[in-house]
Amino acid sequence: MKEKMPLAHSQLANVIRKVQFRLLPLIVLMFALSMLDRSNVGFVKHYLEVDAGISASAYALGAGIFFIGYALFEVPSNLLLHKVGARIWLSRIMVTWGLVSVAMIFVHDPMSFYILRFLLGAAEAGFSPGVILFLTYWFPKTYRGQAYGWYYLGVPIALMLGGPFSGWLLDSSYSFGFTNWQWMFIVQGVLTVLVGIIAFFVLVSKPDQAKWLTQPEKQLLNQALAKDRSIQNQTENSNNQRVFTDWRVWRFVFIYFTIQMSVYGVLFYLPSKLADLLNIHVGLTVGYYSAIPWICTVILLPVITRIADKKANWNSMAILMLSCAVVGIGLSTQTTHIFQFMLMISLAVVGFIIVQPLFWNLPTQYLSGRAAAVGTALIGSIGNLGGFVAPNLKNWADQKWDNDIAGLTVLAIVGFSGVIALFLLKREHHIGWLR
Repeated sequence: MKEKMPLAHSQLANVIRKVQFRLLPLIVLMFALSMLDRSNVGFVKHYLEVDAGISASAYALGAGIFFIGYALFEVPSNLLLHKVGARIWLSRIMVTWGLVSVAMIFVHDPMSFYILRFLLGAAEAGFSPGVILFLTYWFPKTYRGQAYGWYYLGVPIALMLGGPFSGWLLDSSYSFGFTNWQWMFIVQGVLTVLVGIIAFFVLVSKPDQAKWLTQPEKQLLNQALAKDRSIQNQTENSNNQRVFTDWRVWRFVFIYFTIQMSVYGVLFYLPSKLADLLNIHVGLTVGYYSAIPWICTVILLPVITRIADKKANWNSMAILMLSCAVVGIGLSTQTTHIFQFMLMISLAVVGFIIVQPLFWNLPTQYLSGRAAAVGTALIGSIGNLGGFVAPNLKNWADQKWDNDIAGLTVLAIVGFSGVIALFLLKREHHIGWLR
C-alpha cells in the first residue's frame, strides 16, 4: 500500500497538469478581458470629464455602480451555471458583457454613464464566482490554490498589457466618426465577444465530459474530488439552506469586501494619479508606468500560491499579502516622488491581488455542492460591493479633508480591518482546519 501511494499521487499530478494545460490558459484570458472591460474606465476619466461633462463625483458613482448590477444578479447567475454548466453560461456572460462594453461609446452625460456601467455589471454578474465554482469541479483542494493563482494571473496580465494597449488606443487617431476613447471600448468589447464564442467550443463543464481525458484519468480525478466532498459533507454547512444564516459565511463576505475596497480604491485612480505625478496626459507613457506593479504580480503570484499549497497555510499567507496591500496603500500617500510611489503601489498591488486566490481556498473548503454555488456567489456579490463603496468613499474623504491622500488612507484602514478578520479566522478552533 505504501508503494502505491506515491504512484497514485504522481498519476493524479499528471492528470492535473493535463487539465491545467487544457483549461487554464483560456480561463486566464477570459478573466483578463473581464478586468480590462471593468477597469478601462480609469483610462478615460479625463476624456469623459471633457466630452460628456462627467464630474469627479459622477465618475466615482458611475465607476462604482458597476458593482450594484453585479451584486444583484450574482447568486441567480451562479445557480444557473451550476445547473446548465460552465461552457454555456460563462460563454453567455462574456458575449453579453462584451456587447455592453461596446455600447459604452454612447456615453454622453452622467445618466447614460450610470446606466451603461450598471448594465455592464449586470452582464458580467456571476463570472468570477462562476469560475471559482467551476475550478472546484476540476481541482482537488491540494491543487486548488495554484489553479486560483493561475486564474488570478488574468488581473495583472490584463493591466500589465491592457495599460499600454489602452494608452496606445487613446494616443491614436481614428475616423468613422468615433473619438479615440470610443475606439478603446469598441476594440476591447469586440475582443471579449470573440473570446466568449471561442469559450463555448473549448470549455468543458465537468471531467466526465472531457474527451481529452482517458477513462482511468477521469476515474482518478473524480476519486480525488469525491474525497474532498466527503470531508466537506461532514460539516454542518454542506447544504445551501444554512448559507444565508451562517455568520461564518458572512465573515468571509466581510473579508472579501475589505479586499475589494483595496483593489478598486487604487485601480480606478492609478492612471490619473500617475499622470499627475508625471505631469502628462493619460496615454501610452502612463500605460507603461501602470504596467510595472502588474509585472511584479505576474512574477510573484504563481510562486506564492504554490508555496501556500505545499504548506497548506493559505490563511497565514493571505494575512501577509493583505498586510502588504495595506502598508503599500498607506505609504503611497506619503510621497510625491514617482520612484517611491511606484515602489509602494507595487507592494500594494502584489498584496491585494495575490491575497484573492489565497482567500478563495477558505470558503471553498467550507462549502460544497449547491451550497458552494450559493456561497461563492454571495461572497462575490456582496464582497464586490467594495468596488462600489471604494471610489465613492475615496472621493468623499478627499473632499472632506480637502486633499488627495485622505481617501487612500481611509481605504488602508478598511484593509487593516480585513487583516484582523483573517487573523481571528485563523485563531478559532472550530475552523482551525482552514489553516
